[in-house]
Amino acid sequence: MQTIDLTHHFLIAMPSMVDPNFANTLTYVCEHNEQGAVGVVVNRPIDLTLGQLLAQVDLAVTGGPRHAEPIYFGGPVQLDRGFVLHRPVGQWQASLPVREDIALTTSRDILQAVAEGVGPTEMLVTLGYAGWAPGQLEDEIRQNAWLTVGAQPALIFRMAPEERLAAAMALLGVDPRFLSDEAGHA
Repeated sequence: MQTIDLTHHFLIAMPSMVDPNFANTLTYVCEHNEQGAVGVVVNRPIDLTLGQLLAQVDLAVTGGPRHAEPIYFGGPVQLDRGFVLHRPVGQWQASLPVREDIALTTSRDILQAVAEGVGPTEMLVTLGYAGWAPGQLEDEIRQNAWLTVGAQPALIFRMAPEERLAAAMALLGVDPRFLSDEAGHA
């Protein structure tokens, strides 16, 4: 039974996070309901640029300066598939609206628009996503694996990737130097 909705929240990996896929990560939750949760890691760029990715999927870049933007590791699920977190929402073939001003799109038409220089004004492209079964994310939070805080899209789209995790912690008033990997009880 789900009692919280973490859609449009950040998951901040605690120092106790032993899963190498999520250690030192900031994950944006795109959907959280009774079927589980879906999110993308937003602070782990990989050694691939948008221009290289577009070339790999046979899309020629014909406009725009975005070819040098990094692609990100979005999570360990479907690493061979691209996910575009973006705003504005727009009209794409396969989008999951997170809220009125942000969506996660998986269809090729958004990449075609980006190649032509007419895609969304703000975006982050990942390979893979993070997924949780029903109740799994709640259990991980109870086990002190994650801190949660309401998301601020500007942190994702306008801040350098290496600054995002600390900035999300600052939203909670947390200094990363003082985090412990031990769960505490008052």
